[in-house]
Amino acid sequence: MRFIHEALSARVLFGAGTRTELRREADRLAITRALVLTTPEQATMADMVADLLEGACAGRFTGARMHTPIDVTEAALAALRDTRADGVIAIGGGSTTGLAKAIALRTGVPQIILPTTYAGSEVTAVLGETADGRKTTQRMLDVLPETVIYDVELTLGLPVAMSVTSGLNAIAHAAEALYAADVSPIVALIAEEGVRALTTALPRIVETPRNPDARSDALYGAWLCGTTLGLVGMGLHHKLCHVLGGSFDLPHAETHSVLLPYALAFNLEAAPAALAALKRATGWRDPAQGLWAFANRLGVPPSLQAIGMPESGIDQATDLAIQSQYPNPRPVTRDGVRALLHHAWRGDGPAGGGED
Repeated sequence: MRFIHEALSARVLFGAGTRTELRREADRLAITRALVLTTPEQATMADMVADLLEGACAGRFTGARMHTPIDVTEAALAALRDTRADGVIAIGGGSTTGLAKAIALRTGVPQIILPTTYAGSEVTAVLGETADGRKTTQRMLDVLPETVIYDVELTLGLPVAMSVTSGLNAIAHAAEALYAADVSPIVALIAEEGVRALTTALPRIVETPRNPDARSDALYGAWLCGTTLGLVGMGLHHKLCHVLGGSFDLPHAETHSVLLPYALAFNLEAAPAALAALKRATGWRDPAQGLWAFANRLGVPPSLQAIGMPESGIDQATDLAIQSQYPNPRPVTRDGVRALLHHAWRGDGPAGGGED
């Protein structure tokens, strides 16, 4: 056996009520004037964070948006300058985390992230940004948050539909990590456990949304899945999601949720180790078909068409997805990608068996 494994050095606080450690973490990072970041929908959470900071809050920016548009980052940078903030604290999902990373890349200020979804990007050194209808991704340690505070209590009110698609988004990270060109045995173990945790937790959340044990398991799984995203390169599925999000402004988590079964059906025949790991983690004979049935049972939108993808955009998305080369277990061809997107747009479902 021969492999290379590199770990990332983010500090993680996990549990119920861990948000009360926020001021201590800010002090540890020498943050005396924090700019709190949220989306418009979660603006009230900025007040809670300000209270936890006990006087170390310099201001709030509540305009974070999906796919991290450059114009939003510029507005947030202006707020950082105006408030003379020396650190950022993001509370929310991938949109606020992405904005914190974009600010850190340009200024070097430290970041503390309080996730309220299962996005997983808070433990990665990856930043995706959108400008002129194109989403580009870069990987560098400069954007890795210094501290992540996972407080299970912050996820108890996450709407069920958002919980499901956010969890499936996290599963996508681990699924692609399992067949990544640079996967190590450590990453494979983390990915398999992350998939197991989330596929067992999400149905329990649907049944009892405020179940703290189910929420804890889901957040644990999201952390693991996000960790794999930060350690290895992603393949066709993530490339397609970035293209669809950047070009058509499709909702991020829903795009991952709809597309993943089709991407797995495309790739798993060329990735036997990943196929075996997903079978162990889920108990499904055919993980691609099993995931599709699982998502449908939990109420995920049935197709790309249902989340706003125009049929006329299939060819454009195909061309964008094959413009550059990237590691993928199965060769990426125009015909193959177009067929994948066509079936996902229609919601036909991947071919194969079903859930046990």
